[in-house]
Amino acid sequence: MRSVACGILAVLCAASVGYADERTGNSYSLFAPEPAHAPHAMYLAGGDIWHAGTFGHAGLLWSPGGLFREGFTLKLLGGAGTYRYISKGGLGDVEVRGYGYLGAVMPGWRFKAGTLEATVYAGLDVQHHKLTPDDPGNRLRGTHFGIRAGADIWYEPAPAIMLAANVSASTIGPDYWTRVAAGWRAFDLLWLGPELQGLGGPTHHQFRAGMHVTSFRYGLYEWSAGFGFSTDTDRRSGVYARIGVLMRQ
Repeated sequence: MRSVACGILAVLCAASVGYADERTGNSYSLFAPEPAHAPHAMYLAGGDIWHAGTFGHAGLLWSPGGLFREGFTLKLLGGAGTYRYISKGGLGDVEVRGYGYLGAVMPGWRFKAGTLEATVYAGLDVQHHKLTPDDPGNRLRGTHFGIRAGADIWYEPAPAIMLAANVSASTIGPDYWTRVAAGWRAFDLLWLGPELQGLGGPTHHQFRAGMHVTSFRYGLYEWSAGFGFSTDTDRRSGVYARIGVLMRQ
């Protein structure tokens, strides 16, 4: 059951995805001109809840050349939470509660071509897991070091349409996380549309289908949210919900 927690924690390393490239005023489109004083840092935080666990995260994206330009980007992320799974190892069919902690430092590069933007990154992934009761069949317990890599893609084929794709994977587990989404500009306030997600590892997979709201701006902050239905290979199903907030500076 090692990959149960790994796939869940992969969500945290994709925590910055789904945010439009906000420019000036109420315009959040890549079609908008770059402001005179472009921000260099994006601070973000959020949470994720589903039928088997909850997680919270905080992080930073830093681009010395500016968030709206091609060039070097550093992603820092940290998070913690709880999860539940049914042990199939030495404990038998017993439910185990896990407490997971994660930190990642991932340098990368942002590429831009018209209204297409892609960021690729890779770096150190550190995870710590505590299990109650202690599950000897889960090799993820304790502290582990690995490499995490990923990519975030944002494309606007028209001023009122967005497409996004994201992937994150780690050698710890190993684990993976993927997301695809589409959206339409609603009331010139936010992006709204469907999203699909898949995450997990060698022995456990979770699938999600739902709706997302992205880049709703209120003051200095931009909010995003997602909700829908999830199911996994342990034959457990339920709803999921996530919320995120960011600030550029």
